[in-house]
Amino acid sequence: MSDVRVTIQRDSEREERVVTTGTTAAELFPGERTIVAARVAGELKDLAYELADGETVEPVEISSEDGLNILRHSTAHVMAQAVQELFPEAKLGIGPPIKDGFYYDFDVKEPFTPEDIKRIEKKMQEIQKRGQRFSRRVTTDDDARVELADEPYKLELIGLKGSAAQAADGADAEVGSGELTIYDNLDAKTGELCWKDLCRGPHLPTTRVIPAFKLMRSAAAYWRGSEKNPQLQRIYGTAWPSKDELKAYLEFLAEAEKRDHRKLGAELDLFSFPDELGPGLAVFHPKGGVIRKVMEDYSRRRHEASGYEFVNTPHISKEHLFETSGHLPHYAEGMFPPIQFDEQNYRLKAMNCPMHNLIFKSRGRSYRELPLRLFEFGTVYRYEKSGVVHGLTRSRGFTQDDSHIYCTKEQMAEELDKLLTFVLDLLRDYGLTEFELELSTRDDSDKFIGTDEDWAEATEALRSAAEKQGLPLVPDPGGAAYYGPKISVQAKDAIGRSWQMSTLQVDFNQPKRFGLEYTAADGSRQQPVMLHRALFGSIERFFGVLLEHYAGAFPAWLAPVQAVGIPIGDGHVAYLEEFAEKARAQGLRVEVDKSSDRMQKKIRNQQKAKVPFMVIAGDEDMNAGSVSFRYRDGSQENGIPVDEAIAKIAKVVEERAQV
Repeated sequence: MSDVRVTIQRDSEREERVVTTGTTAAELFPGERTIVAARVAGELKDLAYELADGETVEPVEISSEDGLNILRHSTAHVMAQAVQELFPEAKLGIGPPIKDGFYYDFDVKEPFTPEDIKRIEKKMQEIQKRGQRFSRRVTTDDDARVELADEPYKLELIGLKGSAAQAADGADAEVGSGELTIYDNLDAKTGELCWKDLCRGPHLPTTRVIPAFKLMRSAAAYWRGSEKNPQLQRIYGTAWPSKDELKAYLEFLAEAEKRDHRKLGAELDLFSFPDELGPGLAVFHPKGGVIRKVMEDYSRRRHEASGYEFVNTPHISKEHLFETSGHLPHYAEGMFPPIQFDEQNYRLKAMNCPMHNLIFKSRGRSYRELPLRLFEFGTVYRYEKSGVVHGLTRSRGFTQDDSHIYCTKEQMAEELDKLLTFVLDLLRDYGLTEFELELSTRDDSDKFIGTDEDWAEATEALRSAAEKQGLPLVPDPGGAAYYGPKISVQAKDAIGRSWQMSTLQVDFNQPKRFGLEYTAADGSRQQPVMLHRALFGSIERFFGVLLEHYAGAFPAWLAPVQAVGIPIGDGHVAYLEEFAEKARAQGLRVEVDKSSDRMQKKIRNQQKAKVPFMVIAGDEDMNAGSVSFRYRDGSQENGIPVDEAIAKIAKVVEERAQV
């Protein structure tokens, strides 16, 4: 046996080691149970991989991103084995890891029931305890077709091996673009085959290494995401490196469910999605309309103070406008089909920028007018498949708070600095405080238009503006818009979820396509730089995010009703009506509960409605010219003079504070 020299890389530390031929990656890390795989020469490998001379080996911890993916994909295999043991007729689709979990698709005669899910999870626990070994073997296309002759979807994936397979939803976890491999689940004692699957891997050493998992739900899913293909049954699950982490995740999901904006929207009577309108089209009820108006009004005031000019554009235009902008060739699938009349095709507006370009182009422009900052609450319509429509956060009709800034190249850097600072400050005003920036750039795809020089200059300008904010900057190669790079502001909510909020884009291409020009100081005609910016993303989506962030308990300045008068008896109604009238004269939103319910029920009702201030009055208050405050948390403050009480509510509203 000859010696093999390998390098073990742990973060910045390197260790040279000499081992014998046939040494596996697992043998480099004896007793380190949290290591579940290895990265060798940049590629993920099973711990059973035999090392070659000169290779660099990095341990993969189960809690790392790669480790979690391996854990979850291995658990998906265990689930698929359990399904086929319980339902032998089930045919296998794909089973990739996803954020926080995994899924596997199956072709079965009947949809899975909740009882089926329980049985499958119990069978998985049995398989996990057996400690079956995941064993990788290389095969050929022809041999794989023989072995998997009873698995039609796997046969299709074999035929797609390569780039087409990777384009299929999750297929890269099954096939990949290199050699074809099958993973066998082998009995821990006898080595006999228990189950097998076409898979690229890598996997955990054994099923016993799976620490904690749970099946979540089942749903219908089209094979490879196409409605033209058969509908399969998808089972979702989650897996974690410890039982405590699984428990914490399930508690997080329970909290997220309580905060679901669709549920809160109905409970608080804010908005609804009538079937008569169609999927993804919301109507705002009076209370929701108040919140939306306050959000929009505050945004308008901030924009006015920052030198923006308000414009309005129609909801429909000739199709040719979107051909000029480049959206139709590059974004057709996201637009509704054409509407034909007057022997022309028209389109519902899917974005505001082409119309803002027409405003700029409507007359001659001088360098003295730049930067020109146009702003619009512009309603747009985008075709989202019904399966991905999700309340207000992913809808078909929504209103963007859209800005387009036209400036010179010399002004671009300063304008981007101001723009990003403005965006972050305004988001903070609405109560979001924790941010991360994502820089989306082009890749080698042919979807991107424009010169390399323009892209390089635009990307560097965005990078420089982002770095000045002192926030984490995450790269997103290939995620740019077809016409230019962008920065996305990712904001964390009260329970730690990350939401994409504002986007900023530098665009040298649309001004070219529209022939936009301004007269420079030397009399020459120059092309402006165009900066795109959607601050909320959309009013509807931001509304949904804030509703979940605050769990419905909006701060007083956003709350649809800021205070409710609760009379102890009927004789105190008129007194509280006077209080409410006086408060409304100062611009506060105050109501009086004049229902026949008893006082304690009125308090419970207003707690459920998440009203910031409950203003209670009885004989003692009337005689003293005061009221009592009861807050959302149940605490109470008594004997507050009426004028002082109104001033206190007004101060909390003005300061945008939470109570």
